[in-house]
Amino acid sequence: AEFNNATSDRVLGFADVSKVCMLQSYHQNAEQLEITFNKAKFDALPDKMKAIITNAVEAASQDMQWKAIDRYSQDYIELQTKDNVKFYKTPDSVLQKQLDVYDDVVKRKAAENPLMKEIVESQLVFAKRATRWEQDTVVSRKMAFDHYWGPNAKKPI
Repeated sequence: AEFNNATSDRVLGFADVSKVCMLQSYHQNAEQLEITFNKAKFDALPDKMKAIITNAVEAASQDMQWKAIDRYSQDYIELQTKDNVKFYKTPDSVLQKQLDVYDDVVKRKAAENPLMKEIVESQLVFAKRATRWEQDTVVSRKMAFDHYWGPNAKKPI
């Protein structure tokens, strides 16, 4: 079982329900913190107050991200070591099926709703650009992980 992340899974007691957790999926492969405001109220604020709120929201979002990485990685280990949960990577065949089913649903829904079609088309343009950039510029951490913790690892210190 998996709700969203290792911390939520532990808090919700998922380890008592299932000892198997499938990792990696397109159904929810990222998360973010949302802080919402009433647009009219926000727009009515003085520019200095808007700037303070904007910076505070960005800082809170990044703070949440750093703390989440710390919590999730600790709870991931505890789910394995204390709760005896086994983790498995979702097979590529299942991931491909997720994409195929998503495409079918979006095609049908976009045909019914022009606004949805416009939004999805915009998302696809952004995702193509952002994902290409990410794949070209973000190095895989596997080599570094294996270098420090793999079977032939040499400790730097």
